[in-house]
Amino acid sequence: MHYAASAYSRTAQTGQTPRELEASILMKSASRLQGIRDDWANRSGELDEALTYNRKLWTVLVSSVTRPENPLPTPIKQNMVNLGLFIFNHTLSLMASPAPERIGILVSINRELAAGLRGMGVPEESAAA
Repeated sequence: MHYAASAYSRTAQTGQTPRELEASILMKSASRLQGIRDDWANRSGELDEALTYNRKLWTVLVSSVTRPENPLPTPIKQNMVNLGLFIFNHTLSLMASPAPERIGILVSINRELAAGLRGMGVPEESAAA
């Protein structure tokens, strides 16, 4: 978790808003996973590290959203926690049975959440992923 937290901290120093920061880190993780999916034959060995990074990122997001001082409405908090639980379970399943076609859902979730944080619609790539 230290790696994701330090990446989060370093990016925070660039002057981005917290939402922009979260969107940026989600997109970084999505791009990394997509790259592995697209070049599975050469990059499948990078999957565990990319999944660990994504899991740590989601651990930070879920921890942040569940703090009592978080101003988000309860239904949004619950949705984020449920999404986090799905991410954690799918990640463990994917680590146990790696397959490139199973990476797309993580990429899509990260991209769609990043787009939402940036106040945009669903990115084009997510619809195709």
